[in-house]
Amino acid sequence: MNIRIVTDSTCDLPPEILERENITVIPLYINFGEKSFRDGVDISRKDFYEMLPDAPVHPTTSVPGIGVFVKAYQKLVTQGADQILSIHISSQLSNAVNVASLAAEAIEQVKVTVIDACQLTVGTGLQVLEAANAVRQGKTIQEIVHYLEMFRKRIGTFAALDTLEFLRRSGRLSNFQAALGSLLDLKPLLSMHNNVINMEKARTRQRAMNWLLKTFSTLTPVEQIIMVHTAAMDRARALWDQLKEIAPDIPEPLFLDVTPVLGSHLGPGVVGFTTVSAAPSISD
Repeated sequence: MNIRIVTDSTCDLPPEILERENITVIPLYINFGEKSFRDGVDISRKDFYEMLPDAPVHPTTSVPGIGVFVKAYQKLVTQGADQILSIHISSQLSNAVNVASLAAEAIEQVKVTVIDACQLTVGTGLQVLEAANAVRQGKTIQEIVHYLEMFRKRIGTFAALDTLEFLRRSGRLSNFQAALGSLLDLKPLLSMHNNVINMEKARTRQRAMNWLLKTFSTLTPVEQIIMVHTAAMDRARALWDQLKEIAPDIPEPLFLDVTPVLGSHLGPGVVGFTTVSAAPSISD
């Protein structure tokens, strides 16, 4: 049995991990006016976040057409895949799952199973890695799908945005709401768990950091944590220094710069983390 795994560029896994795990990545698009860039291929995250604040036209994002997914699946078939597992960002945030599902119907040689990760950024990536590990263990597609349904319930992503401005620019917030938020220096607080997105607000950056610390303290013990940010490594490291005081036994995490596909809506200066809660014991 040769199961191959496909995901999209919003999974935020480093290239060396994707290559090591032999995972196929379909880049989503970032569009500045009429010019389109493939995420992670035609534009680096560093260049994107440098361009973003002063861009004359705010970027939009899009999912490639069905043909791109079909081509990726067919390539894996020619390489010997007899089943394909395609795991993508939450359908609440992107059309990637829908496009992948339509493409899967066009593949006749093998079964393509499409999974809605019900998460964003590395919350998706962690599921991709778990699937790759399960493939190595010889698990069937059915076993992997069932396991991921349980695993994703243990994943949570939490972040503090530095400004409402980029939500306004991307059309996710009205001009009036953005003006009011700017006047009050409000900081949006985002959390996502089990496909449910929540938004709260803090008055200042310090209160936003306090929210992240308080949230983390309610999650412990956790099995894993990954720090996420948008061009804000120093702040992400400072946050980690405070988090490890709450849970000193957690190993040093990965620090990942969030994909421009999400950063175009969130803006620079975002800091946060994705956690995997500890697995329940047999007695639970």
